[in-house]
Amino acid sequence: MDSIRKKELQVFAAKARMGVIEGVYNAKAGHPGGSLSICDILAYLYNCEMNIDPKNPKCETRDRFVLSKGHAAPALYAVLALKGFFPYEDLKTLRKSNSYLQGHPNMNKVPGVDMSTGSLGQGISAAVGMALGAKFDNSDYRVYTVLGDGELEEGEVWEAAMFAGNKGLDNLVALVDFNNLQIDGTIDEVNSAYPIADKFKAFNWHVIEIDGHDFEEIENALNEAKNTKGVPTCIVMKTVKGKGVSYMENACGWHGKAPNEEQYNQAVSELNAKLEELEA
Repeated sequence: MDSIRKKELQVFAAKARMGVIEGVYNAKAGHPGGSLSICDILAYLYNCEMNIDPKNPKCETRDRFVLSKGHAAPALYAVLALKGFFPYEDLKTLRKSNSYLQGHPNMNKVPGVDMSTGSLGQGISAAVGMALGAKFDNSDYRVYTVLGDGELEEGEVWEAAMFAGNKGLDNLVALVDFNNLQIDGTIDEVNSAYPIADKFKAFNWHVIEIDGHDFEEIENALNEAKNTKGVPTCIVMKTVKGKGVSYMENACGWHGKAPNEEQYNQAVSELNAKLEELEA
């Protein structure tokens, strides 16, 4: 990856993080921590990896994306807005009673959302179904799904993983946001799903472990996934919950609450400083 492309992705991810903060602050509710941790992978998927068209969100040949950890909707909304699926200003309507941007993605109301998600564990099952459907239809679109590491405590995840591995769904990529924090504490304190990589391997998946904030590692992993035949791929991404906002980083308390005005101003200031540094 050349330095220009890398910087473009870093700028996009910083703007996505700004969108997360704008949405959650104006909603006075939401999930900033796990939204901020996936902005880099979404930046790469929507700018470099997936075949999408904001002018034709339901194009039959498009690649599909399922946000299995549906509470991280602020990140998905920010990326979709930046890509032109709907106006960026609408991010400020997050969770408002008359808004189409609710706390979890709704495929019937939000352009660019391929699956309604919210209940943890169900998104990957839908993604598996999409990938199987592509095989039945002899279609070459690919399916990507982002899961939280806490979500791996749900049994449905492993039923879906078993099925995908058994059916050899090599058009499916599961991306695990491994930030080691969930609403009540660290993963191992609550209900350890470790070792994540070994578990997916046991279900007949090809597994790649990366730094989820390193665009070169993200690019290499997704290229490897495309070249992997006969089995689905799981990319375990080591990430920082709350990435990009100093006081939110690695802080369990920011799993599901909104910043107050002072905290909002600090977050905006930090992200603007990052953008200025990148765009200098």
